Amino acid sequence: MRPLPVPAALSLVVLGGAASAGQGLVNAELGERAGNPVLGAVVNNAGGTLLILVGLLAVPSMRAGLGALRRGGLPWWAYLGGLGGAAIVVVAAYVVPVLGVAVFTIAQVAGGSLGGLGVDRAGLGPLGRLPLTVPRVAGALLGVAAVTLAQLGRPVGDLAVGLVLLAVAGGLAVAVQSALNGRVAEAGSPAASLAVNFATSTPVVLLVAALAGAFADRPSWPDDWYLYTGGLLGVGIVTALLVGVRAVGVLRTGLALVAGQLGGALLLDVLTPGGAGLRWPVLAGAALTGLAVVVAGRGARPAPGAPGAAGRVAAEHAPGPGGRLVG
Repeated sequence: MRPLPVPAALSLVVLGGAASAGQGLVNAELGERAGNPVLGAVVNNAGGTLLILVGLLAVPSMRAGLGALRRGGLPWWAYLGGLGGAAIVVVAAYVVPVLGVAVFTIAQVAGGSLGGLGVDRAGLGPLGRLPLTVPRVAGALLGVAAVTLAQLGRPVGDLAVGLVLLAVAGGLAVAVQSALNGRVAEAGSPAASLAVNFATSTPVVLLVAALAGAFADRPSWPDDWYLYTGGLLGVGIVTALLVGVRAVGVLRTGLALVAGQLGGALLLDVLTPGGAGLRWPVLAGAALTGLAVVVAGRGARPAPGAPGAAGRVAAEHAPGPGGRLVG
């Protein structure tokens, strides 16, 4: 399947960002009402895994994508992208109550921007290597400044340096997740990449929850159906990220996701009962992040001679000097 045109891909990623804002809200509320913050992540990943399993049973093309992936010749570490998704939901569950949403968000976006620059430059994603240019660096910095602006006026928790660095690491993990998932999708199919993502992340989230004692006492599960939509939203978000990285790379995909998150948060504040209403810093931050997406895309092309994922796989397993396989 060919990548979508850039405007369509970025629009889908922005919608995924809006879904991410809603996902964070329902996961946090579910965890709080169930009695342990990580339980929201458990339900989120379990729900996503269940949807993927139903799809694999019902849609033959999804199973065909997994078959193609087995023949794709990817290195084993390419299948570990889901660990990034597991890392960020677990980190958020424990770090946000201490740092506050504002500091966590800024740190996460800083890590994601740094990670996007790094993995694009290293060629981990399906577009191959993207050069480290002035516009791309400027776009990443502009994105962090935009998120900082959007958080003005929000309460700040205890500024523990270790937790701030952990939030930055979470952002880095999401950038790596996007790159590796895109690489898996290129070798198999987007549906196969979704299946690999949730198959990798869900056992880790369950293990963390068990170690944290989330199942020691019987959780008090609320009755509100919408609190259990995190898995559905998660499938949509990962799909949007797959579409984005195949069209524009990891950095611009991450910035577009943040623009959608800010826009979605603004809509939730305006439309939900008890919301904060229209917050001009958030509106300005969303617009500025959109500008960062544009700036980062100026002159963005794969480095000369850098193959995409399909070409890279062939190169990694092509005969070397004397007919010996390399890689």
